[in-house]
Formats: sequence, structure tokens, C-alpha cells
Amino acid sequence: MPRISEEQRARLRDQILEAARRCFARYGYEGATVKRLERESGRSRGAIFNYFGSKDDIFLELVERDQERLGRIWLEQGFEAALRAIVEEDPAWLGVYLEAGRRLRTDAQFREGRLAAGAEIRERLSAWIVAAQADGRLRDDVSPETMGTLLGVLLDGLAVRSAVGVPPADSESLIGLIADVIRASPRRPGHRARGSRAPGRRSAGSR
Repeated sequence: MPRISEEQRARLRDQILEAARRCFARYGYEGATVKRLERESGRSRGAIFNYFGSKDDIFLELVERDQERLGRIWLEQGFEAALRAIVEEDPAWLGVYLEAGRRLRTDAQFREGRLAAGAEIRERLSAWIVAAQADGRLRDDVSPETMGTLLGVLLDGLAVRSAVGVPPADSESLIGLIADVIRASPRRPGHRARGSRAPGRRSAGSR
């Protein structure tokens, strides 16, 4: 069998992932069987699992890529841009996250893999929150941990509403309102932030 280059391997791997993403979105997490993954990707079972150990591995790779992409948007363009990215995401794919959520409670191995996905970008987002509170982009009357939890809840809530078919009627007005809520107010003389402890690993936008 002729050997293929690393570039070809990476391209084939990406093609399998994109096909798997479509399959998960169309059939749901449980419904995306190996046969359907084969059909969607045009690859045999052996070819698919030459690159991935299991269906879980494929899903977690997609989650990690999504978290990194969303994290880069957040870091480079700001939190409002991250909210817009959620609004523009395929609702069917977001629904797969909700479907897989049950396993986070019942499957420790799956939960550990899910938390490991995107760990590095979450660390960078935690640092972003600290910096944003320090330079006045975010309100600093709460700890970085609390602010990180709030931002994660806002992202997750928007994703859930989109996934169940009730996206915001006026997303820009909603995003503007959220920006007003999290934006720092003018500082008062003698004002000091409450809570200065550095945020933990899961403080920023964990999904």
C-alpha cells in the first residue's frame, strides 16, 4: 500500500471530521452510527478508525475545535463577537451538545475527555477576563471566577435557545444589552474590586 504524506493524512482527517459534524447534526449524537459516518464520509470503517479510536474521539475532537475557534474569536474580537458566533452556528449541531450532556453526568471517562477538550483556550480566556477587569472593559465588582461563570452562562443559554428553536428575535439588541450588563461602570473614588484571586481552569465559557 503506497504511503501518504502527513499533509494528505491531515487533509483526510479533516474531511472525516467535517463529514462527522454533518452526520451528528443530521442524526443526533446517538443516531450518528458508524454506518452513517461511513456513508457521509465516503470512507470505510477501517479508514475512519485509522484516524480516530472511537466515535467519542471524533465528537470530542469536534468539540475541541469548536471551543478553540470560539475562543479565538473571543480573544481577538471580544465577547460580543463570540455571542454572534453562537447565534450564527447551526442549531442542529448545537443540539448535539445538549444531547451529549446526559453522558457528562453518567460517564466519567467521557466527562474527563469533554473537560480536557479546549483546556488551553479556557486558560487564555481566564487570563483575558482578569486583564479586561483590570483595564476597564469588564465590571470588576465581582471576582474573575464569578465573571467567568456569568459569561459562560450567557454563551450556554444562547446556545440552548438556538438549539431548541427559539433564537433571539433581535440578536443585536440582545448582544447590546448583555454588553451593557457586563461592561465596567465609571470608577468611584476609593472603589476597589471584590475578589482578586486568579480564575480557575473552568471559569471562562466552559460548555
